[in-house]
Amino acid sequence: MIWRPHWGGRDHNVTLDAADDDWEWRRRIRSNPHSHLIYRIIVGLVGALVVILGLILVPLPGQGWLVVLLGLVILASEFEFAQRWLHLLKRTLKVWTEWMKVQPWWVKGLVALATFATVVAAFWAVFLIGGVPGYLPDAVEEWLKSVPGLAR
Repeated sequence: MIWRPHWGGRDHNVTLDAADDDWEWRRRIRSNPHSHLIYRIIVGLVGALVVILGLILVPLPGQGWLVVLLGLVILASEFEFAQRWLHLLKRTLKVWTEWMKVQPWWVKGLVALATFATVVAAFWAVFLIGGVPGYLPDAVEEWLKSVPGLAR
């Protein structure tokens, strides 16, 4: 029986092949095992840091998931597992979009309402933890301080 590691799927290098790369500079890096290892470590660290930063930003108002996706794209530039995750994400998003297209207006409205409620809850949590920012217009700041839990 031949032992095969369970990680990496069919490609036990868990990386893209040098010959398959469209960019000359990356082909040169990947053709040398030492520079390729250093490059993979750097790409892995940068991609992982961007994903972690994105995951930290997810509950906050803004583009947390976009940052996670950017980190995944960085990882996918070198690692096949990240490419598989990106393909899975694309398929899932396509299925969700197709499902939403055929739903009646009231289901779309409920999804929009749930999205709005989630965003409001995220803002409320941010203001609860960090306080209402003083750079907002006075009327907005006073209104936010009248919201339960935000009066400090």
